[in-house]
Amino acid sequence: MFRSYETGRSNYVTFIANYIPLQDPGGGPNFYDLDTHARYQIHIAKNGHAGADLKFSFNFRTADKRLAVDAGGKQVAVPLINIGEVTPAGTDVNVMQSYTVEVENGAANGFAENLATGGTVFWKPLDNVGNRSIPDYASYAGNYVYPLAIPGCSSPGRVFVGQRKEGFVANLGEVFDLVNLNPAGARDAQPNALFDKNVTSLAVEVPIKCLTSSAEPVIGAYTTSEVIEGDGARRQVSRLGMPLVNELVIGLADKDKFNASRPEGDAQFLTYVTNPTLPVLLHTLFGGAALEPGTPRDDLVAVFLTGVKGLNQPANVTPSEMLRLNTSTPATPPASQNDLGVLGGDTAGFPNGRRPYDDVVDITLRVAEGALCGAVGNCGSEKTDPNHGTPYTDQARSAGPDAQHLTVSGAIKPTDTYLAVFPYLNTPIAGSPNTVNGLLGLSP
Repeated sequence: MFRSYETGRSNYVTFIANYIPLQDPGGGPNFYDLDTHARYQIHIAKNGHAGADLKFSFNFRTADKRLAVDAGGKQVAVPLINIGEVTPAGTDVNVMQSYTVEVENGAANGFAENLATGGTVFWKPLDNVGNRSIPDYASYAGNYVYPLAIPGCSSPGRVFVGQRKEGFVANLGEVFDLVNLNPAGARDAQPNALFDKNVTSLAVEVPIKCLTSSAEPVIGAYTTSEVIEGDGARRQVSRLGMPLVNELVIGLADKDKFNASRPEGDAQFLTYVTNPTLPVLLHTLFGGAALEPGTPRDDLVAVFLTGVKGLNQPANVTPSEMLRLNTSTPATPPASQNDLGVLGGDTAGFPNGRRPYDDVVDITLRVAEGALCGAVGNCGSEKTDPNHGTPYTDQARSAGPDAQHLTVSGAIKPTDTYLAVFPYLNTPIAGSPNTVNGLLGLSP
């Protein structure tokens, strides 16, 4: 969630919800459809509320054309997702998905209208099967960025749903292997474990004036997904607001409970924030190189639950875990963005919202280890960082040793893999040829 930094779009906020992570580009024959028995939602809170004041619900349908070929005089259904070069018309695409966007916006409820085609149906582009099927995927996918009329909003927004190059940066294997790395080492010493993966993104751009009240520029947001049971009942199975809360803050025993919960009930998880376990584990692993800040952690309450005063805390906030954005903070131009966000002096970055370029793993590690002790709230009786600004890192970053090999024309910087235009996450890696190995210079 961030103020749009595409030229001419500064009066908008972009929300991107990512699902189905760790996609191998060549994952055929079915590739990565969204669940037609699920509902994917973006919840937006105004005026410091814990509940949602504006909600976008994405519902999907699958069109199975059952394309067949003449095999010895008989029409036989093919096993592939396409049988010819893919065009926006979709003639030779065997399976495609469409979706609707249902909006709850106070009294203005209804379906968003597709201003490009009329009606309320939008289409998801086929995943990046490969260069023979889709020679110019960036141009092809661009046909699926739609202007949409949002109920209750006087100005239109934009929407895109489809496969993108994974923008998250994390040294996953080493982090989850008892932090098997040097957490005070060079930020770009290790490859990003996700550099060769794709993800499916639900991106919607909304006018700021449709998101805020006249007196309060700070909004909050989180995402959920629900499965639809056989009796039609809906059961929430995932929730995400601030990155890494469920992964590194909530205890294993309560992860499913957190996924099924809403921010209004977050008091039940407060101890995980005020008395976090990650600093204890890091101290056990690294001793004096990672000292434990004191508790209770008022600084983490500010970062995760209320927003930070003077940065992104609403005037009348109800403590609850969600991503918060001060929409009055100007967007930082792409070439000037600092991937450490607020810690790097860039107040338009995480935790004031979150941009694709923000290295949320490094930021969260440093905050968990006390980087903001005393600055935004005390750590027990401590008013200073016990680790004296140690630049903790998972040693993988977007400008690391692998990133330069995955540059796509139009990216923010020569070594980045993010676009400077909506939907901001870059063109997904093609399933064929084996572009990842080729770009890394590996032998076939």
